[in-house]
Amino acid sequence: MWRVPGLLCVHVARKSKFSGPWNRPAAFMSTLLINQPQYAWLKELGLREENDGVYNGSWGGRGEASMAEYEETVKKAREAWSIWADIPAPKRGDVVRQIGDALWEKIQVLGSLVSLEMGKILVEGVGEVQEYMDVCDYAVCLSRMIGGPILPSERPGHALIEQWNPVGLVGISTAFNFPVAIIAKVLEDNKLPGAICSLTCRGADIGTAMAKGERVDLLSFTGSTQVGKQVALMVQERFGRSLLELVGNNVIIAFEDVDLSLVVPSALFAAVGTASQRCTTARRLFLHESIHDEVVNRLKKAYAQICVGNPWDSNVLYGPLHTKQAVSMFLGAVEEAKKEGGTIVYGGKVMDLPGNYAEPTIVTGLDHDASIVHTETFAPILYVFKFKNEDEVFAWNNEVKQGLSSSIFTKDMGRIFHWLGPKGSDCDIVNVNIPTSGAETGGAYGGEKYTGGGRESGSDAWKQYMRRSTCTINYSKDLPLAQGIKFQ
Repeated sequence: MWRVPGLLCVHVARKSKFSGPWNRPAAFMSTLLINQPQYAWLKELGLREENDGVYNGSWGGRGEASMAEYEETVKKAREAWSIWADIPAPKRGDVVRQIGDALWEKIQVLGSLVSLEMGKILVEGVGEVQEYMDVCDYAVCLSRMIGGPILPSERPGHALIEQWNPVGLVGISTAFNFPVAIIAKVLEDNKLPGAICSLTCRGADIGTAMAKGERVDLLSFTGSTQVGKQVALMVQERFGRSLLELVGNNVIIAFEDVDLSLVVPSALFAAVGTASQRCTTARRLFLHESIHDEVVNRLKKAYAQICVGNPWDSNVLYGPLHTKQAVSMFLGAVEEAKKEGGTIVYGGKVMDLPGNYAEPTIVTGLDHDASIVHTETFAPILYVFKFKNEDEVFAWNNEVKQGLSSSIFTKDMGRIFHWLGPKGSDCDIVNVNIPTSGAETGGAYGGEKYTGGGRESGSDAWKQYMRRSTCTINYSKDLPLAQGIKFQ
């Protein structure tokens, strides 16, 4: 998770898989991954058998942070702000450039760590690090470009300026599926306080403290809508700022004029990439009635060819789910789909492999407004539907509460601009002839409605991390009032 240079961050992560009870016997230590030859590369990242759970300029803590450790971390982060804020934005940008360079030096081992921690295949793990580097490049450019306009004043001898400054301390609650965040050494090499980007492994009490704490100027939360609502209410209660990245229920729509050789691989990648654990994973596939059966048959054949297994195997395209809870959610959704009239045409079962593996699954026969269809399950289930016409299917896209990513496949230019217009998709990401996943860093990323409304990455998303001041400067010797008012 990245932020515009110039912001102070308290980064809050879920408990690391590499931390655990201390004072273990030697026999137990020898069974840890880090002590096995094939995982020796973990030590290149400074990892040990036992790893601290708090960083605020120095490492400490054990597992989930205590409230005392969290309070100390926030205190040090706010102290670091006084140093960081004095550094010109282009100089801060240069620090971000160095972060990108440091990521490049470790891109393979960091990508391997992401794959090991989260379960995504290795090329996607490396791709995540590459995305972080791309965002660093973007942020470096922003550090020399962020500014406000000089506006014409109605008063002679006056200038009207829009000034942007960093909002202050940003609290970030990150998601398991895109976990990369590693910059401490770069800060230390630049003789900057490491607390500029602090880290705590959290419990629910830490998350609540961040939401309620007035010392956190902006809280960015990625997670479920249910928890996001609680976060929003707690932050709003103190008139704070929140940036919410919540669930999606993403759609691919394929019309009768499409090239099926483009639609099928697009739907396959969008539906099963990262074992369907992307916010932008395609959950719903609407097919024109004239191509429905053919596309479903092709998809079934494509699903059957997916190589499942160890994410580090270069031939594997589909790895495990993140937790046993995710497997349980998968099974529950499959059963609910059956109850509501769905037919499992592919998959639907847990796989007999070591780890949290579930079969990529295709479900047909449900109504477009079935309860399970309107519920995002963060698991490899694709619901497939028939539609008759454009207006009908555009309405079906918009009828869910989520509004993250959507895509149509068509050659009809009138339909394309209808899709992009005010009566088209109500999502933030509105694609044409490409899948729902794989957003570029240059554009703003986020979602509407129950997806939370937050924006990250490109375009003018940087404004969410800034505060704007409208500044009027009188450089004349007179004191005219606005709107021609005379007070004398």
